[in-house]
Amino acid sequence: MTVSEIGFLGILIIFGAGGWYRIMESRERANLVVAATCRKAGLQLLDGTVSFGGLRITRDHQGHLVLERTYNFDYSADGFARKQGFIILRRGHVHSIGLAPEDSVQPEIR
Repeated sequence: MTVSEIGFLGILIIFGAGGWYRIMESRERANLVVAATCRKAGLQLLDGTVSFGGLRITRDHQGHLVLERTYNFDYSADGFARKQGFIILRRGHVHSIGLAPEDSVQPEIR
């Protein structure tokens, strides 16, 4: 391997690690907001976590291209019926949360 190949490989590793960190940071943020939303609504967050639902490039309200991450989660109002919700993050901030209509509440967005 030449020095330039090693340098290029190093840059790829750094970008990969940075991307992985952002993914984990977004997932943790989604977990915290979903847990708080379920608590506020008197719902039980099942499985204790969110799962990755999708990633896409979209435009924000200013017209800039941003990554939009969607996470899904399961919850229950009565401990028996399993329902699925979603949370969408843009730039690490909550864009929207969706619950079944009868369970809807306003999320606390910080």
